[in-house]
Amino acid sequence: MEVSEIKERVAQIDAGVSKVIVGQETAVRLMLITLLSEGHILLEGVPGVAKTMLGQTFAAALSLRFGRIQFTPDLMPGDVLGTNIYSFEKNEFVLVKGPIFTEILLADEINRTPPKTQAALLQAMHERQVTIDNELYDLGAGFMVIATQNPIEHQGTYPLPEAQLDRFLFKHILDYPSRDDERAIVRRHGHRATMPSIEEFEIQRICDLAAITEMRAAIERIAMADDVLDYLVDVVRATREHPSIRIGASPRAAAMLGRACRANAALEGRDYVIPDDIKELAVPALRHRLSLTPEAEIEDRQIDPIVEQILQQVPAPR
Repeated sequence: MEVSEIKERVAQIDAGVSKVIVGQETAVRLMLITLLSEGHILLEGVPGVAKTMLGQTFAAALSLRFGRIQFTPDLMPGDVLGTNIYSFEKNEFVLVKGPIFTEILLADEINRTPPKTQAALLQAMHERQVTIDNELYDLGAGFMVIATQNPIEHQGTYPLPEAQLDRFLFKHILDYPSRDDERAIVRRHGHRATMPSIEEFEIQRICDLAAITEMRAAIERIAMADDVLDYLVDVVRATREHPSIRIGASPRAAAMLGRACRANAALEGRDYVIPDDIKELAVPALRHRLSLTPEAEIEDRQIDPIVEQILQQVPAPR
């Protein structure tokens, strides 16, 4: 598949999603980059900003199976993965698969469940496999987690552990829509008592898993010049040296950011990465991987401005 075709497909997907979702163009773009980079994405926002509907619409436009898990404080790992149940008819144990056996998995309010259940996703996100009673089960190449969470300051939440946060390619903050977008939302959906099913919107299926696999293969051929590669590595390494950051980004973060920059270049119709790709994706790719020093927390410093500062201070190639 050529890069120009990827750009065309992406434009069609954007058009399909926009039939249901008003605004949130950045979120949709980051979700597409995540899918093509074989990663996962964490969406953070207050209730009511269309996180769930966004995941459903995204899966529908891509002809991928959609599953949803509502995380709650009493959810157990078996409720996510599934369990072996004895069948008297077959005289053997039979696996009853959990909701994780899908392609696009919406992990809704993931920070409302205890760490033990959050950890049930770790192997699935890293290996696209799960282990149930010492048996490995493959989740397939289309498996992608779209996790949502409410801000940590809300009551009844459990902060995600660093090991799990590092599995997410991006963390995107879903803000309230602009006034014009909110007006359009009310005009489009304000006459309904509840949101309709996704089928009622008749979203055109733009591509399938085979096409996604072709696009991923094309992205692997996107070129990254040595000076651009050096810039990416220097940006990531600078997070470990900043005086306000206690824990910087890992080498895994650098590798995942490199893959995402190639996908971003393809979405722009380019077969090569430029420094602007790194600048565009650095904040959502790094914000959840960095921890502030106690002094910086007391001063109420924020991660995003620090990453922006690093991008300005590290010399970019010309």
